[in-house]
Amino acid sequence: MSEIAGTPPSRWGFSLTSFRAKFVLVVGGAVLVDLLVAGGIALWNVNRLSTNAMDEVGRGLEKANIEYLQNYLETTVERTDLLLDRYHAEVTGLAGSMQTFIDNPALSDKLGQQLQTDGVTTPLTYNQAGNWWQNQAGEASAVTVWGYLLDENKQPTPEAMKTVRESAIFNLVGPSFLSAGPPKLQMYYIGPRANPILRSTPYNDQGSVFDKVYPGHNETNWWDFYFPGLYETWQSWLATPTERPVDSQITMLSPYLDGITGKIIVSFFQPLATPDRKDLNGIVGVDLTLDQLADIVKSVKIAETGFAFLTMSNGNVLAVTEQGEKTLGVKINNESGFDRRLAHSNQAAIASLAMPSTTETVLTNVTLKENGEDVPYVVLLKQLEAENLYTGKVPVTREVMSLGFMVPEHEIYASLIAAKQGISDETRQVVTWQIGTVILSLLVVLSAVFAISGRITAGLRALVEAAQRLQNKDYSVRVAIPARDEVAAVGIAFNRMAEEISYHTENLENLVAVRTKALETANGEINALNAKLKSENLRLGAELDVARQIQMMVLPRRDELDEIKGIDVSGYMEPADEVGGDYFDVLHDDRRMKVGIGDVTGHGLESGVLMLMVQSVARALQEQGDENPREFLEVLNRAVFKNIQRTKTDKHLSLAFLDYADRKMTLSGQHEEVLVLRDNDEVERIDTVDLGFPIGLESDIGPFISTHEFPFDTGDVIVLHTDGVTEAESPGGELFGFDRLCESAKKRRRETADEIKDGIIADLMAHIGTQKIHDDITLVVMKHR
Repeated sequence: MSEIAGTPPSRWGFSLTSFRAKFVLVVGGAVLVDLLVAGGIALWNVNRLSTNAMDEVGRGLEKANIEYLQNYLETTVERTDLLLDRYHAEVTGLAGSMQTFIDNPALSDKLGQQLQTDGVTTPLTYNQAGNWWQNQAGEASAVTVWGYLLDENKQPTPEAMKTVRESAIFNLVGPSFLSAGPPKLQMYYIGPRANPILRSTPYNDQGSVFDKVYPGHNETNWWDFYFPGLYETWQSWLATPTERPVDSQITMLSPYLDGITGKIIVSFFQPLATPDRKDLNGIVGVDLTLDQLADIVKSVKIAETGFAFLTMSNGNVLAVTEQGEKTLGVKINNESGFDRRLAHSNQAAIASLAMPSTTETVLTNVTLKENGEDVPYVVLLKQLEAENLYTGKVPVTREVMSLGFMVPEHEIYASLIAAKQGISDETRQVVTWQIGTVILSLLVVLSAVFAISGRITAGLRALVEAAQRLQNKDYSVRVAIPARDEVAAVGIAFNRMAEEISYHTENLENLVAVRTKALETANGEINALNAKLKSENLRLGAELDVARQIQMMVLPRRDELDEIKGIDVSGYMEPADEVGGDYFDVLHDDRRMKVGIGDVTGHGLESGVLMLMVQSVARALQEQGDENPREFLEVLNRAVFKNIQRTKTDKHLSLAFLDYADRKMTLSGQHEEVLVLRDNDEVERIDTVDLGFPIGLESDIGPFISTHEFPFDTGDVIVLHTDGVTEAESPGGELFGFDRLCESAKKRRRETADEIKDGIIADLMAHIGTQKIHDDITLVVMKHR
């Protein structure tokens, strides 16, 4: 400072080492920082607004696109459901027509004969190579009577011919239903199990085709050969309609290869009933190819390459475009029937794609590998209406097909990407202009600072001289600066600082003394508070120790237990805290013995006090001579309930008593299970949940109390416990459990009550190991001598 004060005036001109140069550098740097910060904040705000705008636009476009896809999907699902409903309706209509004639067999038979007389139906001709009868080409339907429906003369049985005549109405109604509505492959009638003749329209040489495609079919009943178990399932539905998985008689067959056309088809069957509705009388059905079912799926157009697909609940894709099949990474495997499941896809994301479990639309984002690149896709799935499905074996299951949409994200979000690019371009332009503005502002400010720095340095020289005097402990120094600028403000602040330094220097010793006295007073208060807390802790510890001693004093003594004639009794209780909440007592006189065990909610002082209340009331009632177990518990509960109300605690307890007299035990009250080990090695577990009600919750528990009487004779052992035994945890968190308690007691059943009790406790402690004991542990063992 002295060096500065003695610096010649020439040194205060403008040079690289002068204060003016430093001032220009510092102020210019500060302005630069300020401009950079302000510009940075501005740029940050522009970027933030740009990002927010892109996010807002993105959310709006994404929401609009997703809503469009969802609405499009729901509409397509409705169209698909409507198409399937039309197939159902036509099968139902055909079934209704056939059922009408089945319900009028005389009319049906007469109509069949008339049709044959009129030449509408041709006579059946025997095919010796195939061993079946079939009509000639030209009829509305082909009808075949199989070899197992022929008699020893190779003639159709009368019953089979009767079914042929009665089903002739199919020639009149079948073609009409086939030609109406959506395209179908064929419609047909199959007779009942006894006479499963086959009628199908349009006419085809079905006998020869079936011999070629299905060897051996002519030796086994139609229903057992093609659809094992399905006929019996329909019979069961006829008797009990509620067994149908879906409330419809129509049953869908899994996709399979049609033997006649060689195409993959799906069939819908509806059973027909006898006039009395007690049995089946055949079925009507419709076949449609997957191509026919896929028309709606293939008509879906989403962006450029998006597509739809129809799949079963197991992921078997029924309908999809060729390009969609490639994208999904699946292909048809006909070796085990029609199999084009998503699980077999060469795309891992598609193989793990789950089908919807509810009727809600499910949206999933997946990433597929295409030409070595990751391509994100949006997948939407929605369920169709449920169908009864036969997969080639019973039972018939509930099948819910799903319709899916799949489209690349870059296509569905093309407008979003374009909008974001536009906003990004505008943001870059704003940033460029902002940087130019910051540079221009910096040049203007530096020019102004340089211009005024000379005037400012004059006032600073005066401040330097005053600071040197202040350093030399001249606290009377003051700065006189006539200017009214910022340097003048610094001078005023300097003068005030000098005054405060002078004042505080003079009064520093007084301030130190005051602070020292305040600290001494606070320290004394802290020491007094610590002494008080220590005394309070000692008092509480002593009170808890007294409560624990009182609790342990009221437990049955060894000499009391030894006085009991004929019964060897041993007990153990270990609180989890200083004072426990478990209760057990043995009350006896010359005629009878009463053993009680209970568990107060929680543990600690309040639980211990409630346990002492129960012990006192129970002792008083025993001395009074109340021998009725129900009345005993009722009176005890009323007394404890009133005490709990008085003390305003929220405690209660489970409590059970065993009354022994004349080699019988009477159990009352609700507590843990009672374990009884018989002399003949039998083990009994007695549940007490229905024998009482928690004590202290209600004023009157009489309606809930019940008793259970069981024999207790020579060699029998009874084990009572609280949940602290069975719920004790090992270091690994495994509970000791009732089964371990039973095994521990069983292997010591021949020993004394003390030995049995000690053995169980030893097993329990070994199980607990180093684990902290969280609950009171109480165990009572009684053995009949």
